[in-house]
Amino acid sequence: MSEINNDKTTSKKNNFMKGLIEQVELVVIVFVIIVLIFSFAARICQVSGDSMRDTLYNGENVIVSDAFYTPERGDIIVFHQTGESRNDYNEPIVKRVIGVAGDTVKVEHFRDRMRVTVTDSEGNSTVLDEDYIRYEYPTYADSVTYVEEGTVFVMGDNRSDSSDSRSARIGLVDTRRILGKVVVRVTPFDRFGKVN
Repeated sequence: MSEINNDKTTSKKNNFMKGLIEQVELVVIVFVIIVLIFSFAARICQVSGDSMRDTLYNGENVIVSDAFYTPERGDIIVFHQTGESRNDYNEPIVKRVIGVAGDTVKVEHFRDRMRVTVTDSEGNSTVLDEDYIRYEYPTYADSVTYVEEGTVFVMGDNRSDSSDSRSARIGLVDTRRILGKVVVRVTPFDRFGKVN
């Protein structure tokens, strides 16, 4: 009788240990998958500064994805300008793509508004309808920029307070420096959601 009880006790211990090992294996697998996703396909970045107001605010955290990513006009991207003397340019920078390779971007500044015209490589011109921008006063001269192969032209949505492709310090952004496209705002939680 005691042998039967010992066998049941041993069997229960073995089942418990087997179940525990399976749970630990599952947790490890999920952890590895999350690490792989955030290492190769997505990462979390923090917005620094006011250049993307009112779309994104200083201190907000966003998820950036670079999985099979090719920049397109209108995308909000995060890129890195390394080797700059100013520390704030050595951190991830968030801007909106205005022009891609082969485009010509014409930026006109007026006292109370600005106009951006993009002409693609086939000669089709479009005046951008940018209802998301914040513009208070001109801070740059008018410009016409041809977007070279392997680069994009970017601007912040807060056009009067943004160092971007209109500035010689940023200029055209090498696509190899792009960390990815902003897809979701994660904090603050009351503004959680997709970013356009």
